[in-house]
Amino acid sequence: MTSAFQSVSLGVAFGLASLASVPAVAAWEPTRPVEFIVPAGTGGGADQMARAIQGIVTKHGLMKQSLVVINKAEGAGGVGFLDVKSSRNNPHKIVITLSNLFTTPLATGIPFSWKDLTPVAMLALDEFVLWVNGETPYKSAPDYLDAVKKEPGKFRMGGTGSKQEDQIITVAIEKITGGKFTYIPFRGGGEVAVQLVGKHVDSTVNNPIEAVSQWKANAVRPLCVFDGKKLPYPEEVATGKSWADIPTCKSQALDVEYLMLRGIFTVPGATKDQVDYYVDLFKKVRETPEWQALMKEGAFNQTFMAGADYAKWVETEAQRHETLMRDAGFLAAK
Repeated sequence: MTSAFQSVSLGVAFGLASLASVPAVAAWEPTRPVEFIVPAGTGGGADQMARAIQGIVTKHGLMKQSLVVINKAEGAGGVGFLDVKSSRNNPHKIVITLSNLFTTPLATGIPFSWKDLTPVAMLALDEFVLWVNGETPYKSAPDYLDAVKKEPGKFRMGGTGSKQEDQIITVAIEKITGGKFTYIPFRGGGEVAVQLVGKHVDSTVNNPIEAVSQWKANAVRPLCVFDGKKLPYPEEVATGKSWADIPTCKSQALDVEYLMLRGIFTVPGATKDQVDYYVDLFKKVRETPEWQALMKEGAFNQTFMAGADYAKWVETEAQRHETLMRDAGFLAAK
């Protein structure tokens, strides 16, 4: 296992400011609707989080203007990122990011880097779980991966996009186990989960939030989580099901760890007052019961960052993903 697959160093305190500490008059606030760009398809983790935030903002009146979610998944999210990049000095546009913030420009060569945007805040880190169809006989990761190894190419791994996080994890599994999947890309995590239920693929590495409804219905089964420790959610997601009961992949001799950013950026040229407005907005969002319910439902790591700490973390992740993409042979030809 190369060091590139070691999980992100966490342990950041995220004390949340109380609503009472917010200034009575903001230094800047939106004067027209804010576009909330999702560089991914509908039904996936980023889309679900963006729409949950939209609902929270509306329900609690956290903005005077409306927050409008817009999916721009084309080009592995590249269309969405280029849209925000080209909107310099228009602070009425924000984007929720996932690992395609790093992987899409590396894989496609599009003229985009995270440095073209203005960092706002890390809202959470998302987990990855190895899932199989609930009707299969596989009860553990070794059970399934031994079967994969015996019949190279027979088993189909479904994932979001090509040369993105799902396929990066798949390649890592192959390198460690010596097995070989046939990787099948789909537009988003919601579609990936449906394909697994329909037995059009044999496994996925979907985020918890993307497969939780199917898990509740016993249509899919989690085999292990790609984190160094178990998920800290002992509450039952459904009868007899708890995120904390899922073993780590590492404990089953599959030494792969991967956590994914769920963060917010805005346009280049945004001022400190504009960034501060959005940081404060998302702190308010995180204090709501609806947000806490989403975090438990989707088993998120609730690390929060803003400012220089967030920018430094993103820089480190960009470097890590370049190593991962190079090791997997996914870098675009120059």
